[in-house]
Amino acid sequence: MKIEELHSTVEYTNQLAELLIRVVDDGASVGFLPPLEKRRAVAYWKKAVTPDSVLWIAKQNGWIAGSVQLHLCTKQNGRHRAEICKLVTDPAFRRQGIARSLMQKAIDRAKQEGRSLLMLDTREGDPSNFLYTSLGFAEAGRIPAYAESADGGFDASVFYYKKL
Repeated sequence: MKIEELHSTVEYTNQLAELLIRVVDDGASVGFLPPLEKRRAVAYWKKAVTPDSVLWIAKQNGWIAGSVQLHLCTKQNGRHRAEICKLVTDPAFRRQGIARSLMQKAIDRAKQEGRSLLMLDTREGDPSNFLYTSLGFAEAGRIPAYAESADGGFDASVFYYKKL
């Protein structure tokens, strides 16, 4: 596995869109509902890299197996914090340490950027909760009915933080 920081998504837009479609179709709660249209996924990735948003991909056998983003807060009173967003692993590549490796890249970069607080949220009950706590994230709280699910119901989200 090779992890690479992208400064542009132009070369990988289609692969990233296909990755996002696969994880959403598999039930991931990452801001989209299935069936995710390719045009919507492409539009998302075209805007994913900004001066305050860092994107990494994990490549396995020449294919994008996962990605994560680090959003650096630019508010005057929030320049000490960052948010982990859209940690996704292709269902075909799960349980190989990809998400953990991507998270470590994001944590390391947050430290390099002088951030002392990381935040993230995830759906209650998802396996990602175990990953985040194993990486030292602490639960800040839960909000019921935070995100709509594919079946039309609403799921709670768990909010985590980590002091660096």
